[in-house]
Amino acid sequence: MSERKVRVRFAPSPTGPLHIGGVRTALYNYLFARQHGGDFIFRIEDTDSHRFVPGAEEYIIESFKWLGLEFDEGVGIGGDCGPYRQSERRDIYKRYVQVLIDAGKAYYAFDTPSELEAKRAEVKNFQYDASTRMAMRNSLSLPADEVARLLDSGAAYVVRFKIEPGEDVHVNDIIRGDVVINSSILDDKVLYKSADGLPTYHLANIVDDHLMRVSHVIRGEEWLPSAPLHMLLYRAFGWEDTMPEFAHLPLLLKPEGNGKLSKRDGDRLGFPVFPLEWHDPKTGEVSSGYREAGYLPEAVINFLALLGWNPGTEQELMSLDELIHLFDLRRCSKAGAKFDFEKCKWFNHQYIQRCDDTDLARQMLPQMQAEGVTAPLDKVAKVVGMMKGRVSFVKELWDTCRFFFVAPTDYDEKTRKKRWKEESPRQMLELADVLEGIDDFSLHNQERIVMQWIEDKGYNTGIIMNAFRLAIVGEGKGPQMFDITEVLGKEETLRRLRRAVEALN
Repeated sequence: MSERKVRVRFAPSPTGPLHIGGVRTALYNYLFARQHGGDFIFRIEDTDSHRFVPGAEEYIIESFKWLGLEFDEGVGIGGDCGPYRQSERRDIYKRYVQVLIDAGKAYYAFDTPSELEAKRAEVKNFQYDASTRMAMRNSLSLPADEVARLLDSGAAYVVRFKIEPGEDVHVNDIIRGDVVINSSILDDKVLYKSADGLPTYHLANIVDDHLMRVSHVIRGEEWLPSAPLHMLLYRAFGWEDTMPEFAHLPLLLKPEGNGKLSKRDGDRLGFPVFPLEWHDPKTGEVSSGYREAGYLPEAVINFLALLGWNPGTEQELMSLDELIHLFDLRRCSKAGAKFDFEKCKWFNHQYIQRCDDTDLARQMLPQMQAEGVTAPLDKVAKVVGMMKGRVSFVKELWDTCRFFFVAPTDYDEKTRKKRWKEESPRQMLELADVLEGIDDFSLHNQERIVMQWIEDKGYNTGIIMNAFRLAIVGEGKGPQMFDITEVLGKEETLRRLRRAVEALN
C-alpha cells in the first residue's frame, strides 16, 4: 500500500435510489479507510443534469445514516476539499479543461448530433479516435481561424481527450493484478460539454480525486474499462505521483448467477435491492427497502461484506469492528458474487438473537397496541426472549408471540383430530384441578407436580401434554408448556383449560 495517508471516496450520482451493490462498494471503502486510519469522503457526482432525480441525494444520505456508515468529510459534512457536489465545481473543471487544451492533450469538436449519427450509419462500429478524428469537424482538422470563428459565435462544442494510439496501458489493480489495455481501442472521450458548462464523469472524476487527495479508488468491476483512460488523464495533467491505486470489486450477480443483479430480480423473487423504501417521484412506483422489510442494519452490513470477500476463516458473524480489523482487499474475489437473499434472512435471524429482549419488546409494542392488547414491558420482554429464536424479522414477533397475550377462540382442526382423544376432556379437567392446587406456579414446581400426577395416574405423557398444548395455545406450536403457563399465570391457564374442554367436547 502507498505510504501517503489513505483517503477513499464514495461518489454516487443522484439519479435514483441507492442500489445494494453501491452500498457494498461504500462499505468496502469504509472498512478500508477505517482499517488504515484514513478518511472516507462523500462526493455527489451530479454533472449529468438530465438524469437528476429530486430526493435521490437525500435518500442516499438517509441510507448511510440507517446503515451506520459515517463519512469523515463531504456533502452535508464539510471539509477542506469542498465543495463536494460536482455541480458546484464548474469553474474548477473549466480551468482544467483549458490546461489540457493548451497542452495539446484535448481538442474542441463541433460535430452536431445529426452529423455523428450519420457517420455511425456510414461507418460500421464507428469510433471517434486517431483513425477518424481528422475526417470530423474539430480543432485538429479545421483551420485555426475557423475554430476561432466558431468559438466566438457561441457554436456548441464538446472537448475531447486526444488518445495517442498504440500504447499498452498497464493498470496495477489490487484485486486483479496487472490489467493491460492497448490505447488503440479507446475512443477520444468527451470531457466537457459547452451546452451545460459541465464536465463528463471522466474529467470530473480525475480532477476531484486529485484535488481531494484520494489515495485509493475502490469501485465496481463495471468501471474497469475506464481505468486506462483515467490513468492517461492523470499523465496528461502530469499527476503521475498522485495517481491513486485501483481496486475493482466483483459484480453482484443474480441469485442464479447468470448476469448482474437488478431491481427486476428483486421484484421477481421478492427481495429488496435498495437499502430503504423508494418512492419514484416520476412514476409513483414504490420499491421495497431493507429497512422497511424488517432487516437490521448490522445484518445487512455483515451479509454484504461477505459478498465477494472472505476473512480466510469459517467465521460468518462479524461486528463492524471485527470487519474493520479483518478486511483485506487482496482477499476479494475476481469472480462475481451470487446474491443469496435467503442467506441475508439467515443473517437477520442471527442478529435478532443477539438483540436485547427489552429492545425487541419495545419494537413489538405498537403491533400489540394496534390489536388492543396491553401487557407490562417485562412480561413482553420475557416472552420475546423465549420466542425470538423462531423468527427472521422483528415484524414476525407479534404473530409468533400472540398466543401468550390472546386466548384462542378456535382450535386448529388438524391438531384437534390428532391430539384431542376421547379421554382428553376428563383428563384436562383433572389437570385443571391439579394446577389449581399449586400455590407456587413457577415453571419447575408446575412441572414437578404435573409429571408426578401423570406418573401416579399411569397416563401417557405425550397424550396429556399434546392435549394440554392444544387447550392453551389453540394449535400444536410454542415452547415447553410450563414456560408458557408460568408466563400466563394460574388464573389465565385455568380459564383457557376449562374453556377448551367446553369448546372441544
